Amino acid sequence: MAGKIENKVLNTVRQTIASHGMFASGDRVLLAVSGGPDSVTLAHVMLTLAAEFGLQLAMAHLNHGLRQADSDRDAEFVAAFARRLQIPLYARKKELAAWQQNRRFSPEDAARRMRYEFLNKAAKRNNCNKIALGHHADDSAELVLMNLLRGSGALGLSGISAVRDGSIVRPLIGLKRTEIMVYVAQKKLSYVVDASNTDLRFLRNRIRHHLIPELQRSYNPKITETLNRLGNILQAENQWLEQTLQPAFERCVLDRQAGKISLSLSRLVREATAVQRRIIRKAILWAHGNLWRVSFSHIDAVLRLAEKGPLDGRLDLPAGIRVKRNREQLTVVDDPAGDIDAASRQPGPAAGAYQYTMAPGQSLVIQETGAVITLCEIKPHQLPAFDRHAHHLAFFDLDCLQFPLLVRNFRSGDRFSPLGVPGSQKVKKYFNNHSVPIDQRKKCPLILSRDKIIWVAGHRIDNSVKIRPGTRRILKAELFLA
Repeated sequence: MAGKIENKVLNTVRQTIASHGMFASGDRVLLAVSGGPDSVTLAHVMLTLAAEFGLQLAMAHLNHGLRQADSDRDAEFVAAFARRLQIPLYARKKELAAWQQNRRFSPEDAARRMRYEFLNKAAKRNNCNKIALGHHADDSAELVLMNLLRGSGALGLSGISAVRDGSIVRPLIGLKRTEIMVYVAQKKLSYVVDASNTDLRFLRNRIRHHLIPELQRSYNPKITETLNRLGNILQAENQWLEQTLQPAFERCVLDRQAGKISLSLSRLVREATAVQRRIIRKAILWAHGNLWRVSFSHIDAVLRLAEKGPLDGRLDLPAGIRVKRNREQLTVVDDPAGDIDAASRQPGPAAGAYQYTMAPGQSLVIQETGAVITLCEIKPHQLPAFDRHAHHLAFFDLDCLQFPLLVRNFRSGDRFSPLGVPGSQKVKKYFNNHSVPIDQRKKCPLILSRDKIIWVAGHRIDNSVKIRPGTRRILKAELFLA
């Protein structure tokens, strides 16, 4: 049996490599290894196949310090792992908080950018022309579902590509998570576990642990394969569309340089709406480097600016993307140090502070952290059993609230009355009592009504707004972490 699963894994990877033309003989491949089961499998499989495909291997590990002692443990594990496999390792420790200090990215976007910056540097240092990542079929299916729930178009529903930009490759993309776990078990391979992968406050984890299993049980036992098939179909169609629309894009471009691109408005608005959207996406991709957190609504907001906006109008999109209109010219600029979402944020009292307002039925993206908060009214009979509440959900007596609600981060001296606890206490004391890490305290959203804290989001509501037997209207709040 052990030989059977190993052969299946190796043959699937061989087929993936061949069908996507991932490698040529003589390629030097940098393996991104975190220490988890996926990257451990990647390293073992690639070492087994290296001679067959004429490859030379190196390994890279980034300790971003986000999980403190656990991050150091992972780094030590990978170092020992590389020595055991006799693969040269390029490892560095780089604190994400320090790297992000002068860059206004969400933690998710910052971690991703820092990781790719590190991998590209490691590849150059080791003369590698390919970087191999450990993403697999379940990762791609989860991304398709996540983007579907966020309202993405065809580009967002394409999933994870097997090859990107000719140098980023994913040899395990044809394998399912269950196959990888059986492989590491039968090969008796050690690996480390990232506890954050089970934190249900994160949307991806809830899709992984709740939504996909329910879809498998009740709707489609092969949902992972179905979502990957959808992604593959859309990837092929998107490639064809990109080639077809390239001449229209080039006609609209007036000027382009690193981090900046300008388009002709008169030529842009002559195109069909679907073509306009694609051109805007390509312009943002050119200036910013990726389309993470850029949604359909953002693209349409840019089109409204182009068609009906003021002659000197401006939009601030997520991750420091700025779009400016100057009469007949539309310019997209990558400005990570700039002020983001200035139109909806209220001025904060200190550097690094954020402050927003919200109304029922609204979704709010906290640009500084990437977290999302949604508000909606529900009926009393829709209230779930209290013992089943997750920390990311909160329910309030709607008649006790005054709108708009204020959403901001923690300030010195903040107090509230935690549900079920007599009297009030400082939020700082609550954080101390519940061992909330310092970096999470700074990012944790506080929801206020009438200048009173009603929810330390992801933790506890205030006694003053709790649901009572006579409550007639209920506000449901939900927190999604980046």
